[in-house]
Parts: sequence; C-alpha cells; structure tokens
Amino acid sequence: MTLLLLVLMAFISSAIATNQTSDNQDNFIVATQEMQKANYFTFVMLINMAPHNIFQGGGITFLMPNDRTLSKTDMSESSVVDFLLRHSIPSPLLIDHLEHFPNGSMIPSSKPGFIFRVTNNGRRRIFLSNVRIISPNICTQGSNIRCHGIDGVAKPDIFPRPNIPTTTTSCSNSSTSPWAAAPSPPSSASTQPSVVEFSGPKSGSPQIIDHGGVFDLVMIFFMVGVVELLWF
Repeated sequence: MTLLLLVLMAFISSAIATNQTSDNQDNFIVATQEMQKANYFTFVMLINMAPHNIFQGGGITFLMPNDRTLSKTDMSESSVVDFLLRHSIPSPLLIDHLEHFPNGSMIPSSKPGFIFRVTNNGRRRIFLSNVRIISPNICTQGSNIRCHGIDGVAKPDIFPRPNIPTTTTSCSNSSTSPWAAAPSPPSSASTQPSVVEFSGPKSGSPQIIDHGGVFDLVMIFFMVGVVELLWF
C-alpha cells in the first residue's frame, strides 16, 4: 500500500512538472509572437538563444531595446543570458502596476544584486534606472510574461548594501575599551571640604584639643587676668 502511494505521488509530481513546463513554453511562444508583431525581432532572437528554464518561476517582465539599438550593441553568445537577466524583472508587471511605484522605489532585476530605480513622472513617463519605457504593454496575452519597449540598453544599479561596522575582538588583557574612557573623578583633597575630627592625635600630625583642654585653657586665662588686677 505504501509503495503504491509513493508511486502515485511521483506520477502526480511528474505530471504537474510536465504541465508547468508545457505552460511555460506556451507562454514564451505567445510572448515572442507579440514581440515580433511590434518589430522587436532581435530581442526575440536573443530569447531563443537562451535556455528558457532560467526564466522559470512566478513570471517575468522583459525590457526590450529596439532592433536599431541592439544592432549597435556589442554582445557575444556567452553574454546573452546576462543581457536578458539585466533586461528583465522577475515578476509580470503591466505599465499600470509600474505607475503605482513612487519615485526612488527599487525593483529587483532578474540578475541577482542589481536593481532598477524608479523615476515616476506620471502620464506613462516612467524611467527604470537609465532607460524610459516608450512602448508599454506589448506582451499581454500570456499568463505570466509581460514586456515593454525601452529607449536604450538598460544599466541596472548595483543593490546598495548597508554599511555594517566591523567589530574586532581582542584576547589581550589591556585596558583599551571600545567605549570612550570616562575621566577619573578628582581627588577628595581638592573637592571635599576638610572635616574636623574629634579623635586622638596621630603621630606626625598637629594635635587637636579636646573639650576638656579648652576649659582648662580658659580657666588659666581667667586666673592670670585676676592676678594682674590684684597686682595693680
């Protein structure tokens, strides 16, 4: 029973994969026919030179320079895939979708690490990095492929990576700290008021007279004063 279930699951998975591949091929056939009707023959030739499995997924949007622009572009057979990845977005976007992106938005290209910066001037004046969309919505019949004509060779921007400060660790026992050293507090002798101590005298320090000594001293002064009065 378990073996039968595994065989059945494998058969279903294979059928689904075959279906998806067939649908993908059909979508490319429909899209390239629409491109040819709009006179983008050179771009169709580039698509036919590349393996279609590099575009499998949830859909794609092609940004197509016209034949005249491509005739002036130096391109080898080995760079065709890279060129197509730089001229596509991994999502099917009509011009109506692109019009909702505000200025400064970043849309990823199919080539990892590269993005298109959106400049949206309204009224279908949309720029993606250095190129402007001049012939929107050429591919609309297929389920997951869209394409637009552009006025030049696209140069997507490198995706900006955030600057993450590097931290270094040290095993030494030095007193160096990543935090700014706080100034040491001033010594108590310079800031604290002097305190009168009522303790016994210490060696090498001036004596401090206790309460009894003060009374005796006052009495001596008093007796001396009395004697002087009697004498005179």
